[in-house]
Amino acid sequence: MADPAMSVTPYWELVFDADGDPDGRRRDRLLAGVSERGVRDLIVFAHGWNSDRSGATRLYDRFFAPVPRLAPTARVGYVGVLWPAMRFSDEPIPDFPRAVAADPPRRPALDKDTRHALLETFPGRAILVDQIARLLEQQPPEEAELEEFGRLVRTLVEVVAPGPQALFAADTVAEGVPQSEPEMFAGPSAAACEAFAGALAECEASRTQGFRIPNPWDGAHELLRQATYYAMKRRAGTVGERGLGRVVGQLAKAAPGVRVHLVGHSFGARLVSFALRGLPEGVRTVKSVTLLQGAFSHYAFAARLPHDARAGGVLQGQQNRVDGPLVCCHSRHDTALGTMYPLASRMAGDSRSAAEGAVGRMLGAKWGAMGHDGVQAVPGTHTYTLAEALRAKLPASGCVNVDAAAVVRRGGPPAGAHSDILHEELVRLVLAAGHVR
Repeated sequence: MADPAMSVTPYWELVFDADGDPDGRRRDRLLAGVSERGVRDLIVFAHGWNSDRSGATRLYDRFFAPVPRLAPTARVGYVGVLWPAMRFSDEPIPDFPRAVAADPPRRPALDKDTRHALLETFPGRAILVDQIARLLEQQPPEEAELEEFGRLVRTLVEVVAPGPQALFAADTVAEGVPQSEPEMFAGPSAAACEAFAGALAECEASRTQGFRIPNPWDGAHELLRQATYYAMKRRAGTVGERGLGRVVGQLAKAAPGVRVHLVGHSFGARLVSFALRGLPEGVRTVKSVTLLQGAFSHYAFAARLPHDARAGGVLQGQQNRVDGPLVCCHSRHDTALGTMYPLASRMAGDSRSAAEGAVGRMLGAKWGAMGHDGVQAVPGTHTYTLAEALRAKLPASGCVNVDAAAVVRRGGPPAGAHSDILHEELVRLVLAAGHVR
């Protein structure tokens, strides 16, 4: 299926709702079209932070564009996964036009684009969004108002979600029980806002060499962002296992000779990883997985956690369902994952203080993300720099960490280089992981 907005062909889209149910017509066009077009290698890309189809397709268009030149004889097909996520408009995306990456708003007020995205992402919650926006605009000094703000945010994102999404929030389990809710939901909201405000001030000071007194309402804005992304994280797992994994299984029946290569950015990396758990038994058509700045726990594939022998990752062993390598790209320049993600992921009952955790190494080690330091606690994981990985013959199976900081390095606070993924070197890595030539 050709798309005039895309630089490559054949291109298909898979569209899923928040519970992982696909658009049947688009799915069926893909299942029939892959064989009709003689596709041998199918690259399936899942976006992360994104507010609309146009933003996702621009990402796919730019990322896929070098493939025909880099693999001129390969019979490649392309799939863009569309699922209901969102991006705050104060997160500029390197290399994207202003229409996609808008100027940052005056923090902590809720700008109209982000407000619209919240309404689209959480339909039927207009009154809640209005109340949240009013508090961010007014910034009342009373601590009770920060607590009320936290209550509204928890209600907006539905910490205990209805339907199947409730099963997909955790990245680790302890003795078969999913991890507890993050402290930002279970503890005092004022303390969470102050911790986020301190982390934001520290990130900005490191960039500007200046210092300003943290504003707890800046932290409240960040609490809203992180709570929203908690809902996106939950959806990503749902769409991956219940949606994409099943479609890949159907594709294996419809076109058994097609080699599938899964690629995901941010929460899209979590989506494609959970798709492995949703594959029907015996399906071996996934030949590579490439995670670009994955926004989920670096222990997700671990059988045991270093700090708790009773606990393990929810995806432990799933890398073995790939008939090839699972490649994890990470960068120390990703502030969203290096600073904000561990703070937002800190579990209720953790003994370390939020203030210490915002900047301490121990919190990052315990609650860190794939995209900041790679897959952790999985024996046999190979480690490369990006340059080394592009020169080497990558392992035929297992987990592979690739330090991509040499190219994934642009972007200011609060996200840092989290979305700086439009680099030909990363496209070459995807092709190398899947032996696409």
